[in-house]
Amino acid sequence: MSPLGNMAEETWASYLINVHCFSKKNFGDNTAFVARLSQSSQSVVEFLRASDSKYKHLDKTVLYAIGASRSAVEQAGWTKADSFGINIGSSRGATELFERHFQEFLQSGSTNTYASPTSTLGNISSWVAHDLQSGGPEISHSITCSTALHAVLNGVAWLRSGMATKFLVGGSEAPLTDFTIAQMRAMKIYARENAEFPCRALDFDKKQNTMILGEGASVCCIEIGEHENAFAFIEGVDYATQLLEHSVSISAEADCFQKSMKMALQNTPLSSVDAIVMHAPGTIKGDLTEFRAIQKLFGNDLPMLTSNKWKIGHTFGASGMLNIEMAILMMQHQMFIGVPFAAAENLRKPIKKVLVNAVGFGGNAVSILLSKP
Repeated sequence: MSPLGNMAEETWASYLINVHCFSKKNFGDNTAFVARLSQSSQSVVEFLRASDSKYKHLDKTVLYAIGASRSAVEQAGWTKADSFGINIGSSRGATELFERHFQEFLQSGSTNTYASPTSTLGNISSWVAHDLQSGGPEISHSITCSTALHAVLNGVAWLRSGMATKFLVGGSEAPLTDFTIAQMRAMKIYARENAEFPCRALDFDKKQNTMILGEGASVCCIEIGEHENAFAFIEGVDYATQLLEHSVSISAEADCFQKSMKMALQNTPLSSVDAIVMHAPGTIKGDLTEFRAIQKLFGNDLPMLTSNKWKIGHTFGASGMLNIEMAILMMQHQMFIGVPFAAAENLRKPIKKVLVNAVGFGGNAVSILLSKP
């Protein structure tokens, strides 16, 4: 569920159009570009909210996760008879509800009965488990913007350990709130120009930061072994962190990305990687340091490089799984989706292997190598 749509066909059709999903929204006395959920996704959320009296008190992050999870489990063919774990995280969690309840507290000195249980981070996976009536472990976590890909790492670890045979993993984010936008603006990384493409993710020559926030949720069902209905195989996973000068810094050549990519590709010839879906949030340093890390690892023979944040913005903890969705769609349709204002790249060969990156505050990088079934 994203600004692109909530079904694969709708999402792919949106990718084929070189138009962004941004619109202006008021935040206090100011306006800012944001990427809202598609109309079809919003309809799913409203249906969920009205379908159960308990759901009307839940934060959008939880409802987004429930909607995406229902679709994923249905496509995977999982039923209530299956035992599967759930690991769905979020960078910010129930931001909208927390802000609302805190404002009520400041005004009245008391809080709503639902304030605490509906604003905890563990709220996401527990409600998804309730909705799907699953019987496996439930994990919610926050590792900033690499949260969804860390969920994949966790799921893979559980499967490899033999403690589970199926895991539902991903991320959900609803960050389009006054306080969240104010935080991004305070760091001077938010887009300010009313241009044709206001987020310049993968424009390595830009002179100002252009990050824009989007909302959405994306999850996937992972299992051990080969299955006929598999969308992709996970061939390599790894992560890395790095020492930081301050809480939002990253080294000039993104050492964390170099390490995570190198380890994820340790059993794979670099020449066989056809494309990389970069994290590329649209900031000057974020985009450029990741690009330098890729250059450092691949040399002059670079895979095709792309990002979706110029189109749907940065969905924080959900962004890595939306990157995986993009990678899978490109492999399924054998069509490379580039960035309209970046150097054009023609499809040089079939897309069989795609590397997906994500990183967040704290230098938490994750790289996942996917291959076509």
